[in-house]
Amino acid sequence: MKRILSGIQPSGQLHIGNYFGMMKTMIDYMQNADLYVFIVDLHALTTVHDRDRLRRGTLESAADFMALGLDPGRCTFWVQSDVPEVCELMWVLSTQTSMGLLERCHSYKDKIAKGIAPSHGLFAYPVLMAADILLYQSEVVPVGKDQKQHLEVARDIAIRFNNIYGETFIVPEPAINENTAIVPGLDGQKMSKSYGNTIPIFLAEKPLRKCVMSIRTDSTPVEEPKNPDTCNLFALLKLFASPGRLAEIRDLYVNGGAAYGYIKQELFELIRDYFAAAREKKKDLLANQDYLREVLKKGADRARAKAATTMDIVRDRVGLKY
Repeated sequence: MKRILSGIQPSGQLHIGNYFGMMKTMIDYMQNADLYVFIVDLHALTTVHDRDRLRRGTLESAADFMALGLDPGRCTFWVQSDVPEVCELMWVLSTQTSMGLLERCHSYKDKIAKGIAPSHGLFAYPVLMAADILLYQSEVVPVGKDQKQHLEVARDIAIRFNNIYGETFIVPEPAINENTAIVPGLDGQKMSKSYGNTIPIFLAEKPLRKCVMSIRTDSTPVEEPKNPDTCNLFALLKLFASPGRLAEIRDLYVNGGAAYGYIKQELFELIRDYFAAAREKKKDLLANQDYLREVLKKGADRARAKAATTMDIVRDRVGLKY
């Protein structure tokens, strides 16, 4: 079985972009892969500077994943900072990573443009991501289109290290679901907590409806034809509606008769019903936080065993074993 790895930041409420962009894919991989899933709390420090928020977010992220179907007995599931070897590897990889490689990363520039304070951590984010991937000898990494460049950086770093010190790391391959790689937010941009345009999965019914009804649409009259392929409301509907119903709504767009308000109401009901069972399960999990901590500790123990094997090789390769 191939080893597949991905992680999620505990930096805010889980939204449907997280779910369809990565989480659902990872949960599906449990059936036939050596699955590694982690909560990336060290990455979250680039934007989250509130201790209580980060602590709460870490446990909530664990509950989110498990409520949505992740079985920690069938994968390795842990919190990033519980495996300190990742920071050691990040430093070793940093010594082999050119400034030019990081300066070309568009994610840093995009985040700065959105008002996130620049920091070394934000700039060096791709190196920590590379360490996450290479430490566990990951073969496949599911990523959204916006993270593809960071995976290419990890590949470049692995290839350079292997060329200098001998074959050490598996060079990972990306897995991108072209249908859900970028889920649009309320404003049509990529759905992101950084942009404040998300539809949180676990909102109560009334705020969820209010959120869905705020999806930005144009002012084209109901009876006029519309282009469904450029409408973020239709793009979101595609994630939830049945093929038959989607064809009916597409026809309304193309031939006239698509009323945005009614379509938003239908989308709200689909989202509410799709995640109904998971909402209840999350409540149960958060009521037993000691159980969540126990699950994450067991996962960290398994992850550290794999990390220790890799770091023994790395230390020997670079001369840190004497």
